[in-house]
Amino acid sequence: MSFTKPGLKYLLVASVFFITMQRKSYGGAFPVRPGSWLLSPSVNYFFANKGWDSLRRLSPFANGGQFTSLSYSLYTEYGLSRRFTLVGQLPFVNNHYHDNTGYDNRTNGFTDMEIGIRYYAFNINYIYYFSVQGTFIQPLYTNNINLGYGEQGAEVKVSFGGSGHVLGRNYYFTIDNGVRQYFGSSGPLQDRYTGTVGLTLDRRFKQQISATIGGFYSTSSLSGGYDPAHIAANKNFAFNQVSLSYGYSFTRKISLFISAGKFINGRNTGDGSSVSASLILRPF
Repeated sequence: MSFTKPGLKYLLVASVFFITMQRKSYGGAFPVRPGSWLLSPSVNYFFANKGWDSLRRLSPFANGGQFTSLSYSLYTEYGLSRRFTLVGQLPFVNNHYHDNTGYDNRTNGFTDMEIGIRYYAFNINYIYYFSVQGTFIQPLYTNNINLGYGEQGAEVKVSFGGSGHVLGRNYYFTIDNGVRQYFGSSGPLQDRYTGTVGLTLDRRFKQQISATIGGFYSTSSLSGGYDPAHIAANKNFAFNQVSLSYGYSFTRKISLFISAGKFINGRNTGDGSSVSASLILRPF
């Protein structure tokens, strides 16, 4: 089965998720101090010209179709106390799908805003950290399936991270798993998971590299089988991807991360590739 024009929504979900993964480059499991503010603007370019169907068979999009997405995201976290932080994310996307028949579709707008509270439950010798986060999801659009489900939702995410030394270098790792439910009559239940390992490259902690593997699983008991002609009715899909990142700290308050990622398998989704750049700012 080849993907057709209505497959835009799966590609949108995938491209926005890639932005979310970039925050793992600097370890979301580690606490932000009380009164400190972390701000991260990012930009992501996503491309796909083939995809997997419901049987995980990979094929080109029909009629030479191509999908690109240029996405922007603003992530923030503020330390309320030693254990609680306020987190938020605001994404904006520009999507473009075209094929050899002359079909040309462009969509842009804000997608789903996320606001949540993170609780740093405990640490082990200030080396390993465990946190729990609750997030509320609010769509910033109406009646546009190319921007998302158009339904409110909530997510609970657990994170575990740590750091240490290996081969004379400092390393860190983070593991995250979030379960999300949209509240509509056929709102999907989703599981998003990532694991990241990073390594410093110099003694002054200015440069680092990291590798991330993550995935996305979505299911809805009220959704029918895969039908590209009625994409809004199908909320069952899955994919896994890998990415590599390079980070450079200009000062203690300004860092830059550049990442590249590739989908490795999927179901009812596009086979996407991405590049991303994120600034990490700590104004105070």
